[in-house]
Amino acid sequence: MAAIRTATVTWQGDLASGAGTVSSGSSETFRDLPVSWSSRTEQPEGRTSPEELLAAAHASCFAMAFSGNLGRNGTPPEHLHIEAEVTFDKVGDAWSVVSSSLTVIGRVPGSSEEAFQAAAEAAKDGCPISRALAGNVALSVDATLETDG
Repeated sequence: MAAIRTATVTWQGDLASGAGTVSSGSSETFRDLPVSWSSRTEQPEGRTSPEELLAAAHASCFAMAFSGNLGRNGTPPEHLHIEAEVTFDKVGDAWSVVSSSLTVIGRVPGSSEEAFQAAAEAAKDGCPISRALAGNVALSVDATLETDG
């Protein structure tokens, strides 16, 4: 069965001086987060942006895929810390999401460095958000395995 999720945005005004709010629909976990054009292209100043929400989606999707890969390898993670950095830039005359760079630090007892790196690459390529971005956005992962010592 397909999973369908929703969100809503209310916007007032033109692009440059207008503003809006975004709310989760399905989970109802966030309401009326402020968003504006300037929060995308300048400083956030307490507002979010589609790119920040995309970074959150990519980081959480990657975490699930990476955790699954490590578990299937027989080395479930004790702890993963993931950051996604999404870059929004002008390409020619159009603004575009140009990259999503994932950084992960993980404590994974029993994993070798090689297995950890392979699982990270597979998660970067295989998580559904990465697959949605593939071919349009440069994707990368920098994975660090924490070790005792």
